[in-house]
Amino acid sequence: MSLTDQQIFDIFIKTNALLHGHFLLTSGRHSNQYFQCAKVLQYPNYTSEVCSVLSEYFRNFDIDTVIAPAMGGIIVGYEVARQLEKRSIFTERENNIMTLRRGFTLLPDEKVLVCEDVVTTGGSVFEVIDIVRNSGAKVIGVASVVDRSNGKVNFDYPFKSALQLEAVSYSPDECPVCVEGKIPLVKPGSRKVL
Repeated sequence: MSLTDQQIFDIFIKTNALLHGHFLLTSGRHSNQYFQCAKVLQYPNYTSEVCSVLSEYFRNFDIDTVIAPAMGGIIVGYEVARQLEKRSIFTERENNIMTLRRGFTLLPDEKVLVCEDVVTTGGSVFEVIDIVRNSGAKVIGVASVVDRSNGKVNFDYPFKSALQLEAVSYSPDECPVCVEGKIPLVKPGSRKVL
């Protein structure tokens, strides 16, 4: 099933996943918009539809395993793996370092697709790519539900997002919402920002 950008955007609107306010992003930057993919991923039918865009793109790639960073990427990675009929594993933070746990391993030369919910700077994806490379496995590509960078992040691998747009973000000292001082800053994602 191939969805248009508008159909995917409509799913975000229907599920109240596009938030407006004053948000602290994982990157440390501020934004007046936040894509809370968990609001979409709570509905299996929408998850299946949105992830089909990713699985269709990577269907003819030689992939053994799909890997995703916890928390946001787990459901996306699992659903893409399910549609591709591949194994699904995830990384998670231990002492603030992204790692494989729970007995998950990658074999040398295993072909791996990295999945994420939202890419802004690509920080978590780059950490997962390092884990894959350090294990001797091979990154085949990167997939995300939303690419907030509008294609500006370069992973050096084929990259497909279901929805690509440029969401404006600001350094904390340049944030116009901070200057107005009317809306408190909130951190809606799963990762703590230091």
